[in-house]
Amino acid sequence: MNKQIKLLEGKIAIITGASRGIGKGIAQTFAAQGANVAFTYSSSVEAANELEKELNNLGIKAKGYKSNAANFEDAQTLTEDVLKDFGGIDILINNAGITKDNLLMRMGEDDFDKVIEVNLKSVFNMTKAVQRTMLKQRKGSIINMSSVVGVKGNAGQTNYAASKAGIIGFSKSVALELGSRNIRSNVIAPGFIETEMTAKLDEETVKSWRNAIPLKRGGTPEDIANVCVFLASDMSAYITGQTLNVDGGMLT
Repeated sequence: MNKQIKLLEGKIAIITGASRGIGKGIAQTFAAQGANVAFTYSSSVEAANELEKELNNLGIKAKGYKSNAANFEDAQTLTEDVLKDFGGIDILINNAGITKDNLLMRMGEDDFDKVIEVNLKSVFNMTKAVQRTMLKQRKGSIINMSSVVGVKGNAGQTNYAASKAGIIGFSKSVALELGSRNIRSNVIAPGFIETEMTAKLDEETVKSWRNAIPLKRGGTPEDIANVCVFLASDMSAYITGQTLNVDGGMLT
């Protein structure tokens, strides 16, 4: 029998915010596809240790790093540590993000600043940190996690929508700057993805959201992870500067 070809065999990926939800799903799928995985977490030490063990059991190299991508120095240090531990960086997935939802009239300045810092500035910090390595290698794939909210807006989420729309503009500019060095920059805009966070919501609310989606279901972290695999692999070698809506047809 032929050994199954793994799309990310031997590639080295950094995934930010991967101890749960979408980030965790990406880390698991990447490891299954043969990638070595460096992932960050902010506070869930136990979950991170468990994930590290689980990924290493798949026969790849994986390591979790407690690191705050919203901090410029932390991002630089993380990149140096990953280079020391793994010897290169082929893929960067900027996934770390938070929400602090409220109507604009009730939103405090701190709630705006914090969301921009964690969701958008982290993308600048991490992209800048890995850029030198990717330029030297003359290859790399950068995948930034936006949201359908960044594409169409949402009441009560001016801060989140601004941060996620900013990611799209940033990614397109990076694609133009680094394309000649074979470094690609793309965006995924997830729709309603069912994770530990959405499990806490009222079942009726979730049902009405599902019904409003053409495919009649919420997405899974794996749905997002599979698109990440495509954009990280050589199968998408001629794709850069694009935003893929992974939303079950929500924005159709």
